Amino acid sequence: MKVTVDFEECLKDSPRFRAALEDVEGDVTELEVKLDKLVKLCIGMIDAGKAFCAANKQFMNGIRDLAQYSNNDDVIETSLTKFSDSLQEMINYHTILFDQAQRSIKTQLQTFVKEDLRKFKDAKKQFDKVSEEKENALAKNAQAQKTKQHEVEEATNILTATRKCFRHIALDYVLQINVLQSKRRSEILKSMLSFMYAHLAFFHQGYDLFSELEPYMKELGAQLDQLVVDAVKEKREMEHKHSTIQQKDFSSDDANLEYNVGAANGVVMEGYLFKRASNAFKTWNRKKPDHNRRWFSIQNNQLVYQKKFKDNPTVVVEDLRLCTVKHCEDIERRFCFEVVSPTKSCILQADSEKLRQAWIKAVQASIATAYREKGSETEKTDRKSSSSTGSVESGSEVKEKLVQGESALQRVQCIAGNSSCCDCGLADPRWASINLGITLCIECSGIHRSLGVHFSKVRSLTLDTWEPELLKLMCELGNDVINGIYEAKVQRMGVKKPQHGSQRQEKEAYIKAKYVERKFVDRDSKPSCSSAQKTTVISQSKEENRLSGSEKSPKLEEHGKIPSQSSVKSNDSGIQYSFDGSQEVLASTMSANSLYEPGHLAPKGEKRDSSVFHDAKRVPPGLQLYHAAYEKNLPDMAEALAHGADVNWVNCEDNKATPLIQAVLGQGSLVACEFLLQNGANVNHRDVQGRGPLHHATVLGHTGQVCLFLKRGADQHATDDKGKDPLSIAVEAANADIVTLLRLARMNEEMRESEGPYGQPGDETYQDIFRDFSQMASNNPEILNRFQQSESQKF
Repeated sequence: MKVTVDFEECLKDSPRFRAALEDVEGDVTELEVKLDKLVKLCIGMIDAGKAFCAANKQFMNGIRDLAQYSNNDDVIETSLTKFSDSLQEMINYHTILFDQAQRSIKTQLQTFVKEDLRKFKDAKKQFDKVSEEKENALAKNAQAQKTKQHEVEEATNILTATRKCFRHIALDYVLQINVLQSKRRSEILKSMLSFMYAHLAFFHQGYDLFSELEPYMKELGAQLDQLVVDAVKEKREMEHKHSTIQQKDFSSDDANLEYNVGAANGVVMEGYLFKRASNAFKTWNRKKPDHNRRWFSIQNNQLVYQKKFKDNPTVVVEDLRLCTVKHCEDIERRFCFEVVSPTKSCILQADSEKLRQAWIKAVQASIATAYREKGSETEKTDRKSSSSTGSVESGSEVKEKLVQGESALQRVQCIAGNSSCCDCGLADPRWASINLGITLCIECSGIHRSLGVHFSKVRSLTLDTWEPELLKLMCELGNDVINGIYEAKVQRMGVKKPQHGSQRQEKEAYIKAKYVERKFVDRDSKPSCSSAQKTTVISQSKEENRLSGSEKSPKLEEHGKIPSQSSVKSNDSGIQYSFDGSQEVLASTMSANSLYEPGHLAPKGEKRDSSVFHDAKRVPPGLQLYHAAYEKNLPDMAEALAHGADVNWVNCEDNKATPLIQAVLGQGSLVACEFLLQNGANVNHRDVQGRGPLHHATVLGHTGQVCLFLKRGADQHATDDKGKDPLSIAVEAANADIVTLLRLARMNEEMRESEGPYGQPGDETYQDIFRDFSQMASNNPEILNRFQQSESQKF
């Protein structure tokens, strides 16, 4: 370390020492000014950036409004939607950049100024004070007279003590100076390096985003060139038509007939006519003649009129075969004719005699045509072939033991089917959908991103940082498992799966049909045999309306509800049905009418009794997800979601628990919880006891799940019906790990709420400790098994 001020010169208190001090103090003062200025400029930059992001977001919303307005034009709507989504991503990247600037420049340099420079100033004050005391002692010692021995001794003692104190304080001051000069370099470079890395990540993300968008932009550019050519051609045609029409003579009625008579879209003739009122007075409206004028048309063997184009047509004559038309000369108005039907007559007035003759001929021609046509229409029958039901065979899952130290790409691609894109088959995919558990190529990942995060959450296997529980989740599923669910009916339906060389539009249509519309999911497949299918099935005879066997269920008889074949509906609350001839009724698995007693609070390892169950045709998707979460069966969970299960399905007959709570109470699976959370599970839903997933994980001592729920935004202040929050439960159970996590999370929350400059160190500590706990929970869970399960029984 380079020494700015020499310690030896400090003891001598030489002029060189004083000069060096003066230079250092001036330099520190200037440094403080420069750092304060830099921090203020950073604050101004961040404020301007936030204003830019806000304005950019308004601009992006304007593009989305324009896209919605242009919903009748697929090209404009699709393009503007894609562009607005990309701009939204860039706004998010900008927000991250400004947040990192605040952390690296503003917070870090402010901390250096307020802490290290403040210590320097305090040391300088003490040094200046002791220096002044030393000078006074020297002066007093010099002024002591030889004749006064006691004054000489007193002055000598004071000088000796003062010099000793000066040396200590001067040495401390010099040490503070040298440490500050050394630290300033690392602090400034550290903050600036972090700031530059934030810029690197920002431009990298932007480059990746627009690299995905570039093929579409090139394709759109080609379409735009063709649109320009078409527009020029259409312009020439319209100019020619304009000049042709302009040369026509509009003075005669023949020209008007050319516009009013046509045969397009079944319209025989149309145009404006005056209509006499059909009330008792049979009068014309003289004060407002335009109220008599209507747009009449002859179409589909009917005479109808409209006042405005958007109005529904008013039918004057239902069937022209039952009416007649004749001139009307016995009224004062000219050019009138009458349409007479068996129930009423309608007097109409044209604008000229030729128009009247044209209308009369058109009505007569329509009457003749209606008589020639056959009145009966051929009925069309839609034949719908029902596909045979078959169970989705997922096969044995290949779960290789992964070597520590491998990258996320290597680990994920080891899973069956993950070495090629899940949707187009391109080899070596570098992207993944974390909520689906599949790998994707860059083009398919861009299409997935356009679906929205509620369908697919896309992440890079090489550029993004992967949390251990997410990486473990990806290794539990894989392309083969998911395609076995979402492409179960592709071959039966004769759908051709796109390849990596297919057009982007073809891939987009296929991916949307696969994941959004779920057209290829075999909804009639029989669920796999697990506790998710342990459901009470009561068969009822058609003729005798009795349960198969000897007696009806006493619990069903007690309520007097044995539903018929047509009355039983399927829903996610646990009621199911079947449409076969045996009229089977699938009752609620955990309702009062069921023979199955709830057992999700049973100790681990205790199997639920299945002797009372019969074979089930179907299981409600919500119930399948509920039980699969209990058993950590991720393929079954994915299948239930594909069949339309609500990830927050509530079992009203089992303490209002959700699949996420079941994942805690069952196998205690960290991966099952992460899968549900990534698919939108509510981490703060509470059961009838007022306990959410965080409560149950704390009671059972599942440290990894507690860590996961805290990271995913669980409310640790929520109390159950006994008034206990998770922290109080962990303290009573003396679970040191969970108490540490909860207290650290609470402290971090308080730091975030305060706007002081000292929140960042606590935030870094929080992130480091939670990262360590996540690693242990995912890779070495046995380290966290220090909490005895028996301790939870007292709760």
